[in-house]
Amino acid sequence: MDTRDQIIVALDCDDRAGAERIVGQLGEECRFYKVGLELLTAAGPDFVTFLVAQGKEVFLDLKLFEIPNSVAGAVRAAGTLGVSMVTVHGMGGLGIMTAAVEAARAFPGLRILALTVVTSMTDEDLTDIGIGGSAAEQVLRLARLAGKAGCHGLIASPQDVAALRSALGADPLIVTPGVTLPGDSPAEHARPGTPRAAIAAGASHIVVGRTVTRAPDPAAAFRLVRAGLSR
Repeated sequence: MDTRDQIIVALDCDDRAGAERIVGQLGEECRFYKVGLELLTAAGPDFVTFLVAQGKEVFLDLKLFEIPNSVAGAVRAAGTLGVSMVTVHGMGGLGIMTAAVEAARAFPGLRILALTVVTSMTDEDLTDIGIGGSAAEQVLRLARLAGKAGCHGLIASPQDVAALRSALGADPLIVTPGVTLPGDSPAEHARPGTPRAAIAAGASHIVVGRTVTRAPDPAAAFRLVRAGLSR
């Protein structure tokens, strides 16, 4: 896989103008973007259509956690927009994830990814909401459930990737947010890692945000991330 196809840039912007500016600065360097709840709420689905029309792949990070019928409807809407990936919350259980997978069958290019444990959560956070065991144990538990539901892949922290590959093999996509270059702040991520470490452990894709989008030269920062994957 071309390293450019492994890097997803998170457009965590609060308006369309800022997001378009980053896309323009990155130009042909970046092929894959993440659109999350903030940008989708601010700019609407037309921005997703804008990216797809430019030939970009879109990871629509909705973290769907609703009744199965509503989840299926949201997945169909995402497929109609032309996105490549959409997320569903693993903690929603087998019914929700299965509904998402079934709805995606009408869109051959759409992959359903199950969020395991949000990268900002710690073992203590899980205890607070009544979940016993560690974050690492919960990640594996939900990953196996996602596989049973037929999900195409997982969202997990860089620190979870090696255990997931060992347990699940080579087939599932593993997309890792919470990656930062050495020396960068991990921000709100409790279980971070470097892009190179994530890919070396078996991640299929990494999600980079501020490392690229807040750099003085986003294209140069993207090339630095990409170069790190090739070493």
